[in-house]
Amino acid sequence: MQDKHFNALTSISPLDGRYSDKSAPLRKYFSELALISARNRVELMHLLALDETGLFPPLSEIERASVQLLIPGISEIDAVQIKKIENKTRHDVKALEYFLRERLGLQNPNLIHFGLTSEDVNNIAWSYLFDLYLKEALIPRIKQMLKMLCNFAKENSEVPFPTRTHGQAASPSTAGKEIAVFISRILRVFRSLKRFRFRGKLNGAVGNFSALWAAFPNFNWQIYAKNLVESFGFEFNPAVTQIEDHDSWADFFDLVRRLNNIVIDLNQDIWNYLMLGFFSEQSSPNEVGSSTMPHKVNPIRFENSEGNMMISNSLLSMFSDKLVRSRMQRDLSDSTVTRNIGVALSHSWLGLGETMSGLERVRVNSIACQNDLKARPELLAEPIQTILRTKIGGDPYDLLKSLTRGHKIDESGIRSFVESLEISDEIKERLLALEVDKYVGVAPEICLRVVSETEKEL
Repeated sequence: MQDKHFNALTSISPLDGRYSDKSAPLRKYFSELALISARNRVELMHLLALDETGLFPPLSEIERASVQLLIPGISEIDAVQIKKIENKTRHDVKALEYFLRERLGLQNPNLIHFGLTSEDVNNIAWSYLFDLYLKEALIPRIKQMLKMLCNFAKENSEVPFPTRTHGQAASPSTAGKEIAVFISRILRVFRSLKRFRFRGKLNGAVGNFSALWAAFPNFNWQIYAKNLVESFGFEFNPAVTQIEDHDSWADFFDLVRRLNNIVIDLNQDIWNYLMLGFFSEQSSPNEVGSSTMPHKVNPIRFENSEGNMMISNSLLSMFSDKLVRSRMQRDLSDSTVTRNIGVALSHSWLGLGETMSGLERVRVNSIACQNDLKARPELLAEPIQTILRTKIGGDPYDLLKSLTRGHKIDESGIRSFVESLEISDEIKERLLALEVDKYVGVAPEICLRVVSETEKEL
C-alpha cells in the first residue's frame, strides 16, 4: 500500500515507484530521515560520553532524560524542521546541531558537536545504517534464501539430472547436488557477513584530535574516541585524514557484490534449466506471459533478479573504487556518491527477493531429466574408459573417443563395444551394468552434507 509520501506514477526512481511496496522496508536504513536520525544518535551519544568525562559541569537529570528520549530517532516533523534550517545554513550537519541546541535547551549547549568535524558524525552515522541493514535485513534475507535452497536440494538430492559443460552433455549429477553448489557458495559469504565489522573514526578536522586537544590537552582523547566508536559495535580507525578511509565499506560492498554474482549465476542456471525443460515453473492463472503468445510462462523473476543485481554490482563496484580515495585530507566528491549506496543495496535486496519468488514456483521435471539421460548412452564412455584403465594396457580413452566423439551411439553400440573387448566376464558384466541415470557418483552424499552443514549454521 502506498503511503502519502510516495507516488508510483510520478517517481523518478523505480525503487520509490514501481517497486515501492517491495523496497518500503529499506526506508528505515537508506532514507533522508534515516540519515538524519543516525546523525542525531551520534551527536547525542557523543554528548553523553562528554558528560561522563567530568570535563564539564554535569548535565542535570532533566537534561540527561531529554537527551535519552531523543536518541532513538528523529520524527518526520522534526526532520522537516531540520531541513528548513539546512535551507538557510546550506550545511546538513550544522542544521542538526542548531536544531538540537533549540530542542534540548541545555545550560551548556556548546557540548553539542563539541570538537567534531562533520565527517566524525557522518562516517559513524552511515556505518550505523549499513550495519543495521546488514543485521536486520540482509542476513535474515540470506537465511531465508538458504532455507529455501536447502529444502529444494534435500527434496531432489537423488533425482538424476543432466549436466552441460561447454554447452555439451556431460556426466550426470543430481538436481539437489547442483543446487547444493550454490548453497555452499552463499554460505561462505553469509559467514563472512555475519562476522563483519565496520570501522569508524572520531578525531576532528584532519584526524589529529587537534580541537579536542586544544581544549583539554591533558585528557586522553584517543581512548575516548575508541570507546565511543566501539560502543556502536565498530572497530576504531586510529590513523585517518578528515575522513574515515572507507576501506571497510569497500570490503562490505565487495561481499555484497560476491553474493550478487553468485545469485546471478544461480538465476542464469535456473533460466537455462527451464529453457531445456529440466525445470518447470508453476504458472499463476491471473498472470500473462506474453501479450501475444498465450502459452508462455516466462522466467521473469529470475530475469528481474539478474537485472537488479547487475545494477547493484555496477554501483557497488564504483563505490569500492571511489570511496576509498580522497584528495589529500578531504574533498566533497564522496558526499553525493555516498547518498546512493542505499540505491545499490536496495537493488540487491530486490534481486534476492525476486529469486526467492521464482524458487517458490520451480520444480524439477524428473521425467524430462530421465528422458534426456536415457537418450545419451555415450555418457557412459567416461566410466567405461576409467574402469578399463585399471584392467588393460594401451589407452582406453582413445578407444572410447573413437567410438563416441562426434558420433551418435545407442545402448546396443555400447554393448557391442564392451562385448568385443578382451577382458574378463566379470569386468564385462560390471561395464554392461552401468546405467546413465545411476552414474551420479556421490552427488547425493555431497548434497546432503552441504545441506546439513548449512542448516547447522542457520
